[in-house]
Amino acid sequence: MLIKLTHAHIIGTVIAYLIGVCLVPLVISFSKKEGLVDLPNERKIHTKPISRIGGVAIWASTMLTFLCLVFMSYYPYGSLLSGILLGGSLMFLLGLVDDIYNLDAKFKLFLQVSIATLVYLLGVQINNIPFLGDIGIFSYPITLLWIVGISNALNFIDGVDGLAGSVVTINAVTLAVIAVAMTPPNPISALIGFILAGSMLAFLTYNFNPAKIFMGDSGALFSGFLLATISITGVMKAATLAILLPFLVLAVPIMDITFSSLRRIAKGKSPFVADAEHIHHKLLHAGFSQKKTVMILTSVAIIAGALASLFMGSQTIKHYFVYIVAIVIIMLLLNFIKVLTKK
Repeated sequence: MLIKLTHAHIIGTVIAYLIGVCLVPLVISFSKKEGLVDLPNERKIHTKPISRIGGVAIWASTMLTFLCLVFMSYYPYGSLLSGILLGGSLMFLLGLVDDIYNLDAKFKLFLQVSIATLVYLLGVQINNIPFLGDIGIFSYPITLLWIVGISNALNFIDGVDGLAGSVVTINAVTLAVIAVAMTPPNPISALIGFILAGSMLAFLTYNFNPAKIFMGDSGALFSGFLLATISITGVMKAATLAILLPFLVLAVPIMDITFSSLRRIAKGKSPFVADAEHIHHKLLHAGFSQKKTVMILTSVAIIAGALASLFMGSQTIKHYFVYIVAIVIIMLLLNFIKVLTKK
């Protein structure tokens, strides 16, 4: 099957980047004036206060891009899109309130489950599992576990400059490519993925080491929610083994949240209590720099995405490599520009 991106995908990605790259400096300036910064402590690796509401720019650039597409008559009035954008916006607002007021972990989990329940009722559901078929009443808890789990997983890996943003970008593009390659294809899920990638690249322009801004809970929860939901609508609707591909695509955040939760439970601690023993922390303790840590885990995400794309066929893997090579080149250029401007 030959994969062809629609004009909406291409235009949406570019618009999201252009809007985002203009918004991020404004968010940085505002957060510094209002004291909305992340302060250094023993668990964090940065040494000076840094803006912690980058999610505002990520969310705004994503939503404004859809608004632009409406004016350009490109808006795809398709199934489940409104539910995903509504749920993503609610998850963003929850994260933003948490960034400002530091909500209780259990209360935040309750609200996340409520948001996931809302989008489930709007049709974003995991209904089939290979070898088991229709899972019936188990659809609800499994869908909630996936959405809430992936949303928080992105928050878990957001501990090194450029890491979460790089992984989200790779994951979003991978899911978008696979969504288009599915039978039948799902261009709406692909569109969300490409727009998210464009917004995240704009954020990365200021987030690569040394970071000027962090995505915070608002950005991590919003991005994780979009990845979780487009993986359901774009891939998991297939009643084949392809339903398992999102587990491979999202390997980095899934591994980190799984091992982190099991480790904390084994120590008799709450899985919601933050610590400094995530995968990226272990790589840093092993002597790798922040940039090398990002490079290693981003490479894992790229390899996982390649394996998932290979499952879909030769045409899919070819297109995957074209898009990923383009994304990696852009990331390297952004990093290079960051180094030059630093000097």
